[in-house]
Amino acid sequence: MVLAATAVTFDAVRAAAARIAGRVHRTQIVTSATLDAELGASVFFKAENLQKCGAFKARGAMNAVMALSPESAARGVITHSSGNHGAALAFAARSRGIPCTVVMPKTAPEVKILAVRGYGAEVVLCDAKDRDAVCAREQNARGASMVHPFEDPFVIAGQGTAAMELLTDVTDLDIVVVPVGGGGLCAGTAITVAAMRPVCAVIGAEPFAVDDAARSMQTRTRQPRVENACTWADGLMTGLGAPNFEILLQRGVRVVNVTEEAMLHAARFFVERMKLVVEPSSATVLAALRAIAPELRGKRIGAILSGGNTDFRWLAPMAPGAS
Repeated sequence: MVLAATAVTFDAVRAAAARIAGRVHRTQIVTSATLDAELGASVFFKAENLQKCGAFKARGAMNAVMALSPESAARGVITHSSGNHGAALAFAARSRGIPCTVVMPKTAPEVKILAVRGYGAEVVLCDAKDRDAVCAREQNARGASMVHPFEDPFVIAGQGTAAMELLTDVTDLDIVVVPVGGGGLCAGTAITVAAMRPVCAVIGAEPFAVDDAARSMQTRTRQPRVENACTWADGLMTGLGAPNFEILLQRGVRVVNVTEEAMLHAARFFVERMKLVVEPSSATVLAALRAIAPELRGKRIGAILSGGNTDFRWLAPMAPGAS
């Protein structure tokens, strides 16, 4: 893509909404009286775990694929991904009838590797530290268009459509909270919130184990990704993208860090009390709200549940008698 990601505007988000209409779900808003009582606030969850491919990533990937010229589309698309973006790009490419290659780390959950293959993409496995280089090599060999998981401007604009729908359905929010890893969803959300409800604050939720976004915002200098991170939030292990950092900085996004225990307890709350399957990365939004609960009383809060693709291995550490 030739468009600079820093040039993404709300007009681009609206164009994305038109481009992907009917190709992805308009996901529902869900609430919990139990949680509202706990926090003393009203929380409205945007259930992107029920989205096509099980994650919000379908929005950005579909927008990027549908925006390709016929000539570029014919050569196919390629990306690197730990899972959700790869599956979304494979799904979008299949809908347009074009080839797709996804470079994935060997450590990606098997359920996510199988999902990418299930949508018809070719998967190339590599060590996590090598995926940029391997992706570049494969792109050169195939002549495919690179669709970056979080720095592509069409991806960022597409991710912003989730917040656009949320703010259309719930018009008077005080806060919107989203997970932050590479920052595509958070950047798209920040752009959308600034245009639709400027008085609303945007919060990014991130595990302490991969806290580069929080440190980047605190120092106002983009920090490198945390290498060899140990976290259940496999979807948030990528470092914050350069254009996304600039967008978050310009719009004053706050990042709240959460512990692994808090994140897993939040994921379990969704399963047990709300009957929703969310992956740990997605559950960071609830963990973050609980971490700043004293600030939230009387507020109306929107939270985007980013995805529900999980193999439930994270339940094992929480089983009775588990160490």
